[in-house]
Amino acid sequence: MGLGFAVFAGTTPEIIRASAREAERLGVNSFWVNHPGSTDGLAALDHAARETRRLELGIGVIPLHTRGPESIVQGVTANTLPLDRLLLGVGSPNPEALKRVRSGIAELRSKLSTRLVVAALGPQMCRLAGEIADGVLFNWLTPEYARLSADRVREGAAAARRPTPQLYAYVRAALGPAAGDRLQEEANRYAAIPAYAANFARMGLKPVETAIAAESPDAIRRGLAKWQGVVDEVVIRAITAKDTVEEHVALVRAAAPA
Repeated sequence: MGLGFAVFAGTTPEIIRASAREAERLGVNSFWVNHPGSTDGLAALDHAARETRRLELGIGVIPLHTRGPESIVQGVTANTLPLDRLLLGVGSPNPEALKRVRSGIAELRSKLSTRLVVAALGPQMCRLAGEIADGVLFNWLTPEYARLSADRVREGAAAARRPTPQLYAYVRAALGPAAGDRLQEEANRYAAIPAYAANFARMGLKPVETAIAAESPDAIRRGLAKWQGVVDEVVIRAITAKDTVEEHVALVRAAAPA
């Protein structure tokens, strides 16, 4: 199982650069940022691209209902992101999420020679991702429920007679009690989003139960071990107490392969 590392796109360039450098040094496979409405994730990812040579560079994910394919292509080009390393993630909420993602992937594929990743939560989006994407990004799932989602992806791929896309899972991780408090805040925020609330209800779990709230680096590694054999790559989404370079680098070191 591969390992990725993800940070909030709105954090400082210094944190992005330092985390990406350390991730590459320690043999992590990929480095990701999100794309919140207040921050251009493509521009944030460029900081990591300039500091690294090997790391795959993921964006998880650009919402197609607020930024369309043409703007995404312009952003990738303007930031000169390396297409051979890019994992370009997109997604969409309802209504018409399936239609928007299908057409968005088709347009992006016609204009960019890079790997396209679909954020998939519900069963129908998982099947669609299996049918059209190069990668699938799960979020706020336990390993047990990720297995079920992965089965839906495989069904979609089989129906389209194509290989199963790479399976990625965002797993939020916090190291220490203060970071754990921040993790709970993040969990509460997602619990208020209807699509995620519905998924937490389907699982019968609280959001924080899908994350790794650890008191030690060993606990981070034990949490990651539960994902072995479930997905191709787990992406640790860093949750820190004070958003410092040192905290982010410590999380990279805690999660990185021995």
